[in-house]
Amino acid sequence: MGKQKLKEISTRAPERWDKKETREKLEVLLEELDELQNLLFAESEHALLVIVQGMDASGKDGVVRNVFGKLNPQGVLVKSFKAPTPEELAHDFLWRIHAHAPAKGVLQIFNRSQYEDILITRVHKLIDDKTAKKRMEVINDFERMLTEHNNTSILKFYLHISPEEQKQRLDERIKNPAKQWKYNADDFKEAKLWDEYMEMYEDCFEHCNEVPWTIVPSDQNWYKEYVIASTVRDTLKALKMQYPGLKK
Repeated sequence: MGKQKLKEISTRAPERWDKKETREKLEVLLEELDELQNLLFAESEHALLVIVQGMDASGKDGVVRNVFGKLNPQGVLVKSFKAPTPEELAHDFLWRIHAHAPAKGVLQIFNRSQYEDILITRVHKLIDDKTAKKRMEVINDFERMLTEHNNTSILKFYLHISPEEQKQRLDERIKNPAKQWKYNADDFKEAKLWDEYMEMYEDCFEHCNEVPWTIVPSDQNWYKEYVIASTVRDTLKALKMQYPGLKK
Protein backbone atom coordinates (compact mmCIF):
# COMPACT_ATOMS: atom_id res chain seq x y z
CA MET A 1 0.00 0.00 0.00
CA GLY A 2 2.87 2.37 0.71
CA LYS A 3 2.52 5.61 2.65
CA GLN A 4 -1.08 6.70 3.01
CA LYS A 5 -2.14 10.15 4.24
CA LEU A 6 -5.53 9.70 5.82
CA LYS A 7 -6.24 13.43 5.66
CA GLU A 8 -6.15 13.12 1.87
CA ILE A 9 -8.73 10.31 1.77
CA SER A 10 -12.41 11.20 1.94
CA THR A 11 -14.48 9.82 4.80
CA ARG A 12 -17.66 10.03 2.73
CA ALA A 13 -19.17 8.11 -0.15
CA PRO A 14 -18.50 9.41 -3.67
CA GLU A 15 -21.14 11.96 -4.66
CA ARG A 16 -22.50 9.78 -7.46
CA TRP A 17 -23.57 7.09 -4.99
CA ASP A 18 -27.25 7.03 -4.07
CA LYS A 19 -28.20 5.94 -0.56
CA LYS A 20 -31.45 4.16 -1.49
CA GLU A 21 -29.94 2.29 -4.45
CA THR A 22 -26.91 1.27 -2.42
CA ARG A 23 -29.05 -0.13 0.38
CA GLU A 24 -31.03 -2.14 -2.17
CA LYS A 25 -27.78 -3.53 -3.60
CA LEU A 26 -26.62 -4.33 -0.08
CA GLU A 27 -29.66 -6.52 0.52
CA VAL A 28 -28.80 -8.56 -2.58
CA LEU A 29 -25.20 -8.80 -1.43
CA LEU A 30 -26.23 -10.11 1.97
CA GLU A 31 -28.25 -12.89 0.34
CA GLU A 32 -25.17 -13.86 -1.69
CA LEU A 33 -23.03 -13.76 1.45
CA ASP A 34 -25.43 -16.09 3.23
CA GLU A 35 -25.05 -18.70 0.49
CA LEU A 36 -21.28 -18.27 0.22
CA GLN A 37 -20.77 -18.56 3.97
CA ASN A 38 -22.85 -21.73 4.00
CA LEU A 39 -20.64 -23.07 1.20
CA LEU A 40 -17.50 -22.13 3.14
CA PHE A 41 -18.80 -24.03 6.16
CA ALA A 42 -19.89 -27.08 4.16
CA GLU A 43 -16.70 -27.44 2.13
CA SER A 44 -14.38 -26.70 5.11
CA GLU A 45 -11.33 -26.27 2.88
CA HIS A 46 -10.82 -22.54 3.46
CA ALA A 47 -11.03 -20.05 6.31
CA LEU A 48 -11.76 -16.32 6.24
CA LEU A 49 -10.48 -13.80 8.78
CA VAL A 50 -12.07 -10.35 8.70
CA ILE A 51 -10.22 -7.70 10.72
CA VAL A 52 -12.13 -4.52 11.56
CA GLN A 53 -10.14 -1.59 12.92
CA GLY A 54 -11.06 2.02 13.50
CA MET A 55 -11.30 4.84 15.97
CA ASP A 56 -13.92 4.81 18.72
CA ALA A 57 -17.44 5.26 17.27
CA SER A 58 -16.28 4.41 13.74
CA GLY A 59 -18.98 1.74 13.52
CA LYS A 60 -17.18 -1.53 14.16
CA ASP A 61 -20.10 -3.04 16.08
CA GLY A 62 -22.49 -1.93 13.36
CA VAL A 63 -20.45 -3.78 10.73
CA VAL A 64 -20.60 -6.98 12.77
CA ARG A 65 -24.34 -6.65 13.24
CA ASN A 66 -25.47 -5.37 9.85
CA VAL A 67 -23.09 -7.18 7.47
CA PHE A 68 -22.62 -10.49 9.26
CA GLY A 69 -25.59 -10.66 11.62
CA LYS A 70 -27.84 -12.70 9.34
CA LEU A 71 -25.29 -15.40 8.54
CA ASN A 72 -25.40 -18.91 10.00
CA PRO A 73 -23.98 -18.63 13.55
CA GLN A 74 -22.59 -22.18 13.27
CA GLY A 75 -19.87 -20.94 10.96
CA VAL A 76 -19.38 -17.31 12.02
CA LEU A 77 -17.38 -16.31 15.08
CA VAL A 78 -16.77 -12.83 16.49
CA LYS A 79 -14.00 -11.89 18.87
CA SER A 80 -13.76 -8.40 20.36
CA PHE A 81 -10.34 -7.64 21.77
CA LYS A 82 -10.36 -5.42 24.85
CA ALA A 83 -7.48 -4.39 27.11
CA PRO A 84 -5.29 -7.46 27.80
CA THR A 85 -5.95 -9.41 31.00
CA PRO A 86 -3.10 -10.20 33.43
CA GLU A 87 -2.93 -13.72 31.99
CA GLU A 88 -2.70 -12.38 28.43
CA LEU A 89 -0.02 -9.87 29.42
CA ALA A 90 2.07 -12.72 30.82
CA HIS A 91 2.31 -14.21 27.30
CA ASP A 92 3.60 -12.88 24.01
CA PHE A 93 1.33 -10.26 22.44
CA LEU A 94 0.01 -12.65 19.77
CA TRP A 95 -0.93 -15.42 22.21
CA ARG A 96 -4.50 -14.22 22.71
CA ILE A 97 -4.86 -13.48 18.99
CA HIS A 98 -3.68 -16.83 17.68
CA ALA A 99 -6.11 -18.64 19.96
CA HIS A 100 -8.94 -17.19 17.84
CA ALA A 101 -7.50 -17.71 14.36
CA PRO A 102 -10.21 -19.36 12.26
CA ALA A 103 -10.39 -23.07 11.59
CA LYS A 104 -11.17 -24.22 8.06
CA GLY A 105 -14.82 -23.64 7.30
CA VAL A 106 -15.09 -20.67 9.66
CA LEU A 107 -15.60 -16.98 8.99
CA GLN A 108 -13.90 -15.26 11.94
CA ILE A 109 -14.36 -11.56 12.66
CA PHE A 110 -11.90 -9.61 14.79
CA ASN A 111 -13.43 -6.46 16.29
CA ARG A 112 -10.09 -4.78 16.94
CA SER A 113 -7.13 -7.12 16.64
CA GLN A 114 -3.39 -7.66 16.90
CA TYR A 115 -3.00 -4.15 15.52
CA GLU A 116 -4.01 -2.64 18.86
CA ASP A 117 -0.58 -3.76 20.09
CA ILE A 118 1.15 -1.39 17.67
CA LEU A 119 -1.44 1.41 17.82
CA ILE A 120 -2.68 2.28 21.30
CA THR A 121 0.57 0.99 22.81
CA ARG A 122 2.57 3.48 20.74
CA VAL A 123 0.19 6.40 21.21
CA HIS A 124 0.41 5.96 24.99
CA LYS A 125 4.17 5.30 24.92
CA LEU A 126 3.81 1.77 26.33
CA ILE A 127 6.29 0.50 23.74
CA ASP A 128 9.00 2.29 21.79
CA ASP A 129 9.33 2.48 18.01
CA LYS A 130 11.96 -0.27 17.91
CA THR A 131 9.62 -2.69 19.69
CA ALA A 132 6.75 -1.65 17.43
CA LYS A 133 8.78 -2.38 14.28
CA LYS A 134 9.65 -5.84 15.61
CA ARG A 135 5.99 -6.48 16.35
CA MET A 136 5.08 -5.45 12.81
CA GLU A 137 7.47 -8.06 11.46
CA VAL A 138 5.90 -10.69 13.71
CA ILE A 139 2.40 -9.69 12.59
CA ASN A 140 3.43 -10.01 8.94
CA ASP A 141 4.87 -13.46 9.65
CA PHE A 142 1.70 -14.45 11.51
CA GLU A 143 -0.58 -13.41 8.65
CA ARG A 144 1.68 -15.09 6.11
CA MET A 145 1.56 -18.30 8.11
CA LEU A 146 -2.25 -18.25 8.20
CA THR A 147 -2.55 -17.67 4.47
CA GLU A 148 0.12 -20.14 3.41
CA HIS A 149 -0.48 -22.97 5.87
CA ASN A 150 -4.20 -22.92 6.66
CA ASN A 151 -5.86 -21.69 3.45
CA THR A 152 -6.92 -18.55 5.30
CA SER A 153 -7.97 -15.47 3.38
CA ILE A 154 -7.50 -12.28 5.38
CA LEU A 155 -9.40 -9.03 4.87
CA LYS A 156 -8.32 -5.95 6.81
CA PHE A 157 -10.69 -2.98 7.00
CA TYR A 158 -9.95 0.42 8.48
CA LEU A 159 -13.17 2.36 9.14
CA HIS A 160 -12.25 5.89 8.14
CA ILE A 161 -14.36 8.55 9.84
CA SER A 162 -13.82 12.27 10.34
CA PRO A 163 -13.19 13.83 13.77
CA GLU A 164 -16.45 15.75 13.36
CA GLU A 165 -18.44 12.57 12.75
CA GLN A 166 -16.77 10.87 15.69
CA LYS A 167 -17.69 13.74 18.01
CA GLN A 168 -21.31 13.63 16.85
CA ARG A 169 -21.51 9.88 17.47
CA LEU A 170 -19.84 10.11 20.89
CA ASP A 171 -22.23 12.90 21.89
CA GLU A 172 -25.14 10.71 20.79
CA ARG A 173 -24.04 8.05 23.26
CA ILE A 174 -24.75 10.54 26.03
CA LYS A 175 -28.13 11.70 24.73
CA ASN A 176 -29.66 8.55 23.23
CA PRO A 177 -30.92 6.08 25.90
CA ALA A 178 -30.49 3.18 23.46
CA LYS A 179 -26.80 3.99 23.10
CA GLN A 180 -25.90 5.11 26.61
CA TRP A 181 -24.58 1.66 27.46
CA LYS A 182 -21.75 2.33 25.00
CA TYR A 183 -20.71 5.54 26.73
CA ASN A 184 -17.15 5.59 28.02
CA ALA A 185 -15.58 8.81 29.24
CA ASP A 186 -12.19 7.54 28.09
CA ASP A 187 -13.38 7.69 24.47
CA PHE A 188 -13.38 11.49 24.67
CA LYS A 189 -9.85 11.44 26.08
CA GLU A 190 -8.69 9.19 23.26
CA ALA A 191 -10.34 11.49 20.71
CA LYS A 192 -7.96 14.27 21.79
CA LEU A 193 -5.11 12.08 20.56
CA TRP A 194 -6.54 11.94 17.03
CA ASP A 195 -3.41 13.15 15.23
CA GLU A 196 -1.22 10.66 17.08
CA TYR A 197 -3.54 7.79 16.18
CA MET A 198 -3.61 8.84 12.52
CA GLU A 199 0.18 8.83 12.45
CA MET A 200 0.33 5.35 13.97
CA TYR A 201 -2.31 4.02 11.59
CA GLU A 202 -0.44 5.41 8.60
CA ASP A 203 2.74 3.74 9.80
CA CYS A 204 0.82 0.50 10.25
CA PHE A 205 -0.58 0.67 6.71
CA GLU A 206 2.93 1.20 5.34
CA HIS A 207 4.68 -1.62 7.21
CA CYS A 208 1.92 -4.24 7.64
CA ASN A 209 0.64 -4.42 4.09
CA GLU A 210 1.59 -7.85 2.79
CA VAL A 211 -2.10 -8.46 3.31
CA PRO A 212 -3.47 -5.18 1.95
CA TRP A 213 -5.71 -2.83 3.89
CA THR A 214 -9.03 -1.50 2.65
CA ILE A 215 -9.63 2.04 3.88
CA VAL A 216 -13.41 2.35 4.05
CA PRO A 217 -15.06 5.80 4.05
CA SER A 218 -17.32 5.40 7.09
CA ASP A 219 -19.13 8.66 7.85
CA GLN A 220 -22.18 7.09 6.15
CA ASN A 221 -23.00 3.63 7.43
CA TRP A 222 -24.86 2.55 4.30
CA TYR A 223 -21.76 3.06 2.15
CA LYS A 224 -19.38 1.51 4.68
CA GLU A 225 -21.50 -1.64 4.94
CA TYR A 226 -21.80 -1.96 1.17
CA VAL A 227 -18.03 -1.70 0.64
CA ILE A 228 -17.29 -4.34 3.27
CA ALA A 229 -20.05 -6.72 2.15
CA SER A 230 -19.01 -6.51 -1.50
CA THR A 231 -15.34 -7.12 -0.64
CA VAL A 232 -16.18 -10.17 1.47
CA ARG A 233 -18.50 -11.47 -1.27
CA ASP A 234 -15.85 -11.08 -3.96
CA THR A 235 -13.23 -12.81 -1.79
CA LEU A 236 -15.45 -15.82 -1.10
CA LYS A 237 -16.54 -16.12 -4.73
CA ALA A 238 -12.92 -16.16 -5.86
CA LEU A 239 -12.30 -19.31 -3.80
CA LYS A 240 -14.46 -21.24 -6.30
CA MET A 241 -15.83 -23.47 -3.56
CA GLN A 242 -18.07 -26.48 -4.16
CA TYR A 243 -20.45 -28.41 -1.97
CA PRO A 244 -19.06 -31.83 -1.03
CA GLY A 245 -20.79 -34.82 -2.59
CA LEU A 246 -22.33 -37.71 -0.71
CA LYS A 247 -20.06 -39.19 1.92
CA LYS A 248 -18.90 -42.70 1.06
